[in-house]
Amino acid sequence: MNRLSQKQSRLLRQLRDCKDMVKGTLNAVCATCKRANCICKDSAGKLVFRLTYKDREQSTKIVYVSRERVTEMRKMIKNYARFRELMEQLIETNLEIFKIAPKR
Repeated sequence: MNRLSQKQSRLLRQLRDCKDMVKGTLNAVCATCKRANCICKDSAGKLVFRLTYKDREQSTKIVYVSRERVTEMRKMIKNYARFRELMEQLIETNLEIFKIAPKR
């Protein structure tokens, strides 16, 4: 039980470090036609970046991401993936604690 409580505390501390996060996918698309697989002949390969995600109602949303902030956005997406992994571990740990804890 003590080992599980320590694991639970460690996971909670790690969760507090997941501050800047966003859910979604970062895509590079053609600046002219806004397609990932560009067929424009005169676009000269200029790309723009956008974040695509689903809101609470499962509607697809798109947010423009400036070229200067692409690295920051990638880090935020990575933080969200880390947050989800930590949450799964915490849930599993809480269930293990629940199974062995005495009834209240």
